[in-house]
Amino acid sequence: MTTLHIRRAGRLDCTQMAELLNEVISIGGTTAMTRPVTGAELAEWLQADPRAIWHVAEDENGGILGFQYVEPHGDLGPEVAQIATFARVGRTGLGIGSQLFLATKEAARAGGYAWINAEIRADNASGLTYYQSRGFEDWGRIEGKVMADGSVFDKVLKRYDLG
Repeated sequence: MTTLHIRRAGRLDCTQMAELLNEVISIGGTTAMTRPVTGAELAEWLQADPRAIWHVAEDENGGILGFQYVEPHGDLGPEVAQIATFARVGRTGLGIGSQLFLATKEAARAGGYAWINAEIRADNASGLTYYQSRGFEDWGRIEGKVMADGSVFDKVLKRYDLG
């Protein structure tokens, strides 16, 4: 059985996080991202906003099995955090997302956020189930979202109140 350790992410984690994310992107269907990212790009994202909160889930050997972050939502106001969650392909169902969210929601409360917004591709059944099982509730929908590669899909909007 894999022992998980949840901790704040740092710059030195970015290469492993990029490798994990690029595998998810290459498979497609669960993220709105369409092009690979580099560790340097993730390091820039990690440090782009002082209110951003990043966590990693790692195994007993320091291998990253997943990561999650929240950052201020650009359109909904400073009290709203936008969330993103990624788990290593083939390693879902181990409690990675559950443990990451426990850490993230407490850190988001402490960081002054009132609620967390999740935007999930409507065709991402596992993502919809994950956020629903954490207590997120539907509050809206974005229809016909056009991605950088020209693909079009809908997004389901879910919220988690931190109060």
